[in-house]
Amino acid sequence: MTSDSLVQSKIVERLYQLAPLEGYTQSLLDGVRFMRSNRPLNNTPVLYEPSIVIICQGRKLGYLGDEVYIYDAHHYLVLSVPLPFTSETQASEAEPMLGIALRLDAAVIAELVTMLEASGGHTREAPRGMLSTPMGKPLAEATLRLLDALSTPRDACILAPSIAREICYRVLTGEQGGSVRTALSHYGQFGKVAKALSRIHTHYADPLEVAKLASEAGMSAPAFHVHFKAVTQTSPIQYIKSTRLHHARLLMIRDGLTAAAAASRVGYESPSQFSREFKRFFGRPPAAEVRTMRASLALLPPTHLLDIAVPH
Repeated sequence: MTSDSLVQSKIVERLYQLAPLEGYTQSLLDGVRFMRSNRPLNNTPVLYEPSIVIICQGRKLGYLGDEVYIYDAHHYLVLSVPLPFTSETQASEAEPMLGIALRLDAAVIAELVTMLEASGGHTREAPRGMLSTPMGKPLAEATLRLLDALSTPRDACILAPSIAREICYRVLTGEQGGSVRTALSHYGQFGKVAKALSRIHTHYADPLEVAKLASEAGMSAPAFHVHFKAVTQTSPIQYIKSTRLHHARLLMIRDGLTAAAAASRVGYESPSQFSREFKRFFGRPPAAEVRTMRASLALLPPTHLLDIAVPH
C-alpha cells in the first residue's frame, strides 16, 4: 500500500467512527461537520454555505447552470459564496459516502489572504462561486490530522483550530487558489454580489426587495440581475425563494416544525403559497419531502472515539 492510499484508508476509517449514522454529524469543532449517506441520491436540491467539502469515500456531483462539479476522494469542492444547486450522491450500504464540510471563517480567510498577498508571488485570477480541485497530498494529510484531533475533546479544543486553518491555507494556495482568494476577497462586481448574497442569508425571513439589494450593491437593477446571475446561475427572486425553501426544509427536519410554522419562520405569509412553491421546487409536498430526506439531512450531536466500541 502506497503512502497516499494509506492516508486515504486511515481517513475513511476515522470517518466511519466519527460519522456512525447517516446524515450530518456535528464535530467537536464549531464549523466542521461530517457527512454520511448510505444510499444514492439523485437530483437533490441543496444549499451549501461558503465552505470546503472533502469527500473521502463515494462520489458527489454538483450541477450549477451548465457546469458539473465532481467531488470525491480525488477532488474537493470549494464554495466562496452560499449557493443553491442540484446534487447527486453515489453511495451504498456497502460503501457509504463519507465526507467532511468545513465552513469558511471570514476572519481566518481575511488574515490568510492578507498574509499571502504580502508574501508576493500570487497572481489574482477570475473569481468563481464554486469550483472543484484535485486533492493534493498535503491537504489529504492535513485532513487526516484534523480527523484525529476531532476524535477527543482535548485535541479538538487545542489542536483542531490550527489544523482547520492549515486546510484553508492549502486551499488558498492550491491549484485554483488564486480564483478562491479573489472570490473571498470580494473584489469588483463579484464582491458586490457576494455581499448581497450574505445579506440575503442573514435576513432571508425579512421582506427583501431586489431594487434595494441592487442599490446597496451600487448597481442599477438591470446590471445587478446580470452580475447576480453570472455568480449564482439564477435570478435574485429565485435565489431568495430557494434560500427560504431550503431553510424551511431544515426547520421541519431538524427542529420538528410543521409546514405552516416553517413557512411563517422563513417569511411566507400564506401557508398554501408556501406548500405550492415547496412542491414545485423539491418535487414533493413538505410532509413527503421530510419523510424522504430526514435521514440524509438530520444533524446529529458530536461523537468522539471514547464512545465507539468498534470501527464500523
